Amino acid sequence: MNLFRNFKSVTKTCYGRGSFGKLGEILDPHRSANKQFFIFLVDYYFEGKADFIARIPATAEDEIIFCSTKKEPTTEQIDGLRDDILARRGLPAGVIGIGGGNVMDVAKALSLMFTNEGSSVQYQGLNLIKKPGIYHCGVPTISGTGAEVSMTAVLTGPVKKLGLKCDWTVFDQIVLDPDLIATVPTDQWFYTGMDTYIHSVEAITGTKKNTFAEAYSEKSLEMCREVFLRMDREDVKSDEFLMVASYMGGLSLTYSEVGVCHALSYGLGKVLEIHHCIANCIAFNQLEDVYGDYVQEFKGMVKHNKVNIPQGLAQDWSEETISAMAEVAYNLPHMWDHAFGSTGRTFRIGSVKVLDKREGSRVLDGPSFLGGDR
Repeated sequence: MNLFRNFKSVTKTCYGRGSFGKLGEILDPHRSANKQFFIFLVDYYFEGKADFIARIPATAEDEIIFCSTKKEPTTEQIDGLRDDILARRGLPAGVIGIGGGNVMDVAKALSLMFTNEGSSVQYQGLNLIKKPGIYHCGVPTISGTGAEVSMTAVLTGPVKKLGLKCDWTVFDQIVLDPDLIATVPTDQWFYTGMDTYIHSVEAITGTKKNTFAEAYSEKSLEMCREVFLRMDREDVKSDEFLMVASYMGGLSLTYSEVGVCHALSYGLGKVLEIHHCIANCIAFNQLEDVYGDYVQEFKGMVKHNKVNIPQGLAQDWSEETISAMAEVAYNLPHMWDHAFGSTGRTFRIGSVKVLDKREGSRVLDGPSFLGGDR
C-alpha cells in the first residue's frame, strides 16, 4: 500500500558500550536555555544505587527525580510534575529520561507539556500538540519498547490509554549503551524484548506496511531470533543485538502501525493495570489465528528462555471488567484499520470468537476475553 509518510526521527544518536559516560559532554551545549537547569527522570530501580547515581552528570542546579514504574505513566502524573517544577523553578533547559519505556515516555510527555497549556488529557491523540517542547534526551536501561525512537508518549488518562503523538514527541538525543541493560532480570528482559518482536510482527502484517517498515522489521526480527532462540543471555553480543533490535522495531512502527495485539493489551493495561510488555505477551500468546507462525515462534522463545506467560486470567473477571477492556480496545480504530483494513474479518483468541469492528460489531463476542473460558 502506498501511504504518505513524513515523520521526524531522533536528531542525534550516540551508540556503543561506555557511551553513557559521554552524557555530560552531550548535554553541556544545551544548558544555557531557559532557567539553565536539567530535570533527570531516573527509574526508581536505581534509587539508592550510589555508584550508578554518581555517573549521572547532574550539577548542583539540576534535579534528579526518581520515577516509579509500578504503574504506567498517567496524564495526572505528567500534569502534576509539570505544575510542580514550573511553580518551584521555572522552565528547565531540558529533560533527560534514564530508564525503561515508562520513564522515557514520561520524559517525552513532560517536555511537551512544559510548553503546552492545560492538561495532557486534551493532547492524547495524533498531532494535537500545539507547540514544540523543550530539549529532551533518552537513555534506555532496558530494551524492547522502542520508546527511545518512537513519536509517541503513551499515557493512561481518565477515559483512555493513548499517546501524545507528533513530530515534537521524538527525542532530540538518545544514548544507547548496551552496558546499561546487562543486569536486567531475565523475566523483565524477556517481556520487554518481546515488545520489539511484536512491534515488528504487527508492522509487517497489516494494511499500512511498506518497504521502509519491512526493512526495519525484518532486521529487528532477525536479531530477536538470535537473542531469544540462539544466544545465551550471558553472550556479550546479546545486549548489543537487543538494543539495536529495539531501535529498529520502534522505527518500523514510525512507518507502519501496531495492530490487534496492542489494541487488546491496551485494554489489559487500562483496566487491570497490567504492564504493557507483559500484557502484550499475554495477548500475543492467544493470537495464532491472527499472526500464525509468528505466535508459534514466540512460544518457542518462551520455552527456550524458561519464562512464564500468565494463563487463565479470565476466570476471575466479571462481565463489567471484560466490557471495560473491550471498550478500550474498540476505541483504537487506527490499530484495527491496520490489522484488517476497511473490510474486516472474524478471528479467535483461544476459544473466544472476536469480530473486528469493521463488521459493525463490538470487539468481543463471547463469555471470556483472554486465557480460555471462565
